[in-house]
Amino acid sequence: MNNSKTIKTTQALVATALTGVLTVGIASVVNQQALAEKEGMEKCAGIVKAGMNDCGANGHDCAGMSKVDGDPEEWMYLPTGTCNKIVGATLK
Repeated sequence: MNNSKTIKTTQALVATALTGVLTVGIASVVNQQALAEKEGMEKCAGIVKAGMNDCGANGHDCAGMSKVDGDPEEWMYLPTGTCNKIVGATLK
């Protein structure tokens, strides 16, 4: 009987953990979409640190997947007009 209780507890913990992971993932996607649709933002490429990109490029579709600093294809959202002030940055 005790073994059954342990299994149920383990299943509940796994379900809770998966719910948390899914919630964070969904919130991240919604946040990126909200940022993309927000007026006053532009895509700025060539200045992103590895792992700090905002969306897909170079064969991947996810934020945070850039492999190297300063990749000219990787971009992030910045307030409009900011990208032109950064040396080495280009608008996408």
